[in-house]
Amino acid sequence: MTNQNVMVSDAKSGVGVAITVSMSNSSLFSSMVPKPPATPGRFIIPRKKPLKKLDTGGVGGARVNAWVDLMRASSPTHIKSTASLPENEDQNSWMIHHPSALHMFEQIINASKGKQIVMFLDYDGTLSPIVEDPDQAFMSNEMRAAVRDVARYFPTAIVTGRCRDKVYKFVKLAELYYAGSHGMDIKGPAKGRRYIKGDQRVLFQAASEFLPMIEEVYKILLEKTKSTPGAKVENNKFCVSVHFRCVDEKKWAALADQVKLVLNEFPKLRLSQGRKVLEIRPTIKWDKGKALEFLLESLGYANSNDVFPVYIGDDRTDEDAFKVLRNRGQGFGILVSKVPKETSASYSLQEPSEVMNFLRRLVECKRLSLRGQ
Repeated sequence: MTNQNVMVSDAKSGVGVAITVSMSNSSLFSSMVPKPPATPGRFIIPRKKPLKKLDTGGVGGARVNAWVDLMRASSPTHIKSTASLPENEDQNSWMIHHPSALHMFEQIINASKGKQIVMFLDYDGTLSPIVEDPDQAFMSNEMRAAVRDVARYFPTAIVTGRCRDKVYKFVKLAELYYAGSHGMDIKGPAKGRRYIKGDQRVLFQAASEFLPMIEEVYKILLEKTKSTPGAKVENNKFCVSVHFRCVDEKKWAALADQVKLVLNEFPKLRLSQGRKVLEIRPTIKWDKGKALEFLLESLGYANSNDVFPVYIGDDRTDEDAFKVLRNRGQGFGILVSKVPKETSASYSLQEPSEVMNFLRRLVECKRLSLRGQ
């Protein structure tokens, strides 16, 4: 069997070692052939079957206009951000179905009693504010302290579309798990408490064979988008992000056309859309939801009833993780948004400051429970 590019590194020596990895007893890859039993400190993951090429729709005017509508909807302040909701659903009725996680905090804590909470956090728009220049999306020292405190009591992962190395430079916490490039690049804690059995760090890369192609597309788009003022192309290692936050809305159609023209030459890549960003990713069945499942499996909670995952995110790409939690019937998702949106999340928070308050309350609740033991 051909194996994925999976590495682990010994925590003491820091030397990376290629291994055959498998995730035993996992529903994630249940359609695969039987797996050999895992040994302590070792994970086995069979190669995933690629998805069929997703239709990018060519570059016809109607298809580009559809993408422009999605680009408008992705703006957190754009009036059409609620266009996909039923006409009679306003802010108040939406909040009934997606109440504030702060207001419902006691109910959330009661639901998690007797279970291990595992925290999953998006970065942009969740831990840091959305800013015009993605290279300036710094988190506050107060937020960093809140995340550090959460990681002391609960396994905690950053799951982001950003390059893993780049988001690590923003967060600067070695005790976290980092899943970059929408979960296609995962690495375990470099120090602090270790939740995975064995003294090893996990390094999982789901799409290594796409790296040369991603680099090529990045260079082409960097050149092509020079004619669009405000456009910014970001190489996130396993995906390419084209930010249009600073682009005049009248030029969105031309920008979408440029991106799709380039993508037509790369049938193994697909186009998706996030919050004021166009994402070019490999056509493999891997996303933030799969990353969440992988991490839960790595922690030993694949088929456990004793885990309570909490995922907080603000983007369309976080919906894959919200759906996984709904399907598992465990834990919950929290959408960070000031406006009503269709979502599979159970609760909502309006902005990063509320995320920070939620994390602080979670830590304080844990500390109180430990004092009472």
